[in-house]
Amino acid sequence: MVFSSATFLLLFMPLSLLVYYAIPVKGRFASKGRGARNVVLLLFSLVFYAWGEPTYIILMIVSIIVNWASGIIIERASKAGSKRTWLVINLVINLAVLGFFKYANFAISNVNAIFGTSISSLDLSLPIGISFYTLQGISYIIDVYRGEVPAQRNVLYLGMYIAMFPQLVAGPIVRYATIQDQVLHRVESVRLFADGVRLFIVGLAKKVLLANIVAILATKMLGEDPSAIGVVGAWGGILAYTFQIYFDFAGYSDMAIGLGKMFGFTYLRNFNYPYISKSATEFWRRWHISLSSFFRDYIYIPMGGSRCSRPRWVLNIFTVWALTGLWHGAAWNFVLWGLFYGVLLVCEKYFILRFINKLPSFFQHVYGILCFMFGWLIFWIEDMGQLGHYLMAMFGAYGATGTSTFWELTVWEYVPVFIACAIASTPIVPWIRYKLTGWLEGRHVTNFLENDLPYYKRLGTEGLCTFEVSRESLAASGSHRMVYEAVATLVDVLLVALLVISVMSVISGSFNPFIYFRF
Repeated sequence: MVFSSATFLLLFMPLSLLVYYAIPVKGRFASKGRGARNVVLLLFSLVFYAWGEPTYIILMIVSIIVNWASGIIIERASKAGSKRTWLVINLVINLAVLGFFKYANFAISNVNAIFGTSISSLDLSLPIGISFYTLQGISYIIDVYRGEVPAQRNVLYLGMYIAMFPQLVAGPIVRYATIQDQVLHRVESVRLFADGVRLFIVGLAKKVLLANIVAILATKMLGEDPSAIGVVGAWGGILAYTFQIYFDFAGYSDMAIGLGKMFGFTYLRNFNYPYISKSATEFWRRWHISLSSFFRDYIYIPMGGSRCSRPRWVLNIFTVWALTGLWHGAAWNFVLWGLFYGVLLVCEKYFILRFINKLPSFFQHVYGILCFMFGWLIFWIEDMGQLGHYLMAMFGAYGATGTSTFWELTVWEYVPVFIACAIASTPIVPWIRYKLTGWLEGRHVTNFLENDLPYYKRLGTEGLCTFEVSRESLAASGSHRMVYEAVATLVDVLLVALLVISVMSVISGSFNPFIYFRF
């Protein structure tokens, strides 16, 4: 089951919210009610997972029990050596399970290729979301070991954290430290619920109305013989995939964060307008933030980070980025993709940015765009020979349109969608809101990127898809009040329209790929 399915939108989500809010959390039974709501979330999450992976639900439950028991044992251990031993045991178990299901077939195929053996493939299907919930379990255990969070004594509550369906399948990777106080002390409200609904609608529209449409062109062009599509088809295909993977992934994260708000949880942002980046370094501060921060805090910094010799730092970077690539999938193109960024980040630190930062802002953006577009090309194409041919097509080796005509390529049909994607991937709407809010409050606003959410260090999600100005801060003019009420109403009307159109698209059975199976 995925968020952009009729089953989830029309049955599972309404039913889970109805049962959840049917349990009271006020009065003398407030604490029991909160516990009951946690159990409801756990049960619905297990049903959500079992809907698509009934065989692997046992694996999920075992993961919960192992991490629960490990956390308590590590916290109770009196000696540092004992704590470290139990930490290592837990990490071995978590990584062994992940490695077996995700990389066993990959390892076998490489052994066969290198040594000429004929070991049979295990034909294992990848448990959905195993990479995400495994990293969550690992982050919890390490934080308990470091003394940053207390071990959760209630196995059901920890199970809710690890298995909670809003972020189970495709993230964001939520750290226990982020929600530990919310497990028993979160406060649901109409305002928070409304914010969640708005954010969910925006995420659903990104996925259904943008990602799914450009996915058609991306699948067609990137799967074609490069000699048949030429420059137009090659650039059209990679541009389509660049938008597809962003709106697919960021849209799913928005839906997950919105769902969390509906249940009273507040998660951090996972994407922060990465396509406005001026370098690969900035791109990875804005893209899949929960993953990059995980590798930074649990691998890169413990290895020494940047506080070491230059050769050791380069080794740290390459190790982290090789693991980042491998985490995304069991194929060499993912490793190459990770190393591509490792090399790029090292080069940026030592000489590229010294030159790029002297250029006008426009050229800095062009450089950033080319970086992640070439990165996505490596990410998509598994055959290195095919990658070379595709690059040749992009740079004119097969002519403008290859063996096809301009009209046969159909890239021109997607120009309006590309324009919509370009607008939606930049903070134009937040900028308009920022300026309008300042005018309504009678204040001068400057430094938009440093004071509003598009600034990469601001990861909160409060008011992300709302237009709110307190009546006390409104300028005295009556016309200001009228404008505010009109705009606030229009925003919600547009969101309702987006929801209706998105649901209609889902029900009609439009092209709706799910790219997270490989993760």
